[in-house]
Amino acid sequence: MAQKKFYAVKGMPDVMPPQTRRWQAIETTARRIFSSFGFEEIRTPIAEPTEMFRRGVGETSSIVEK
Repeated sequence: MAQKKFYAVKGMPDVMPPQTRRWQAIETTARRIFSSFGFEEIRTPIAEPTEMFRRGVGETSSIVEK
């Protein structure tokens, strides 16, 4: 069976230790502050399949090409 190769998505760098610990501390503080004002977390998709954009904006759109 052929191995799949994984590549980073351009413009979406990975966050690795020790940076992850810093991000977790910032996120924990932000959650505490935001929740004290009544805000709640919303999760949105990180990346969408290209096919979704092709249907909506056409095959040659700059959105699809990028």
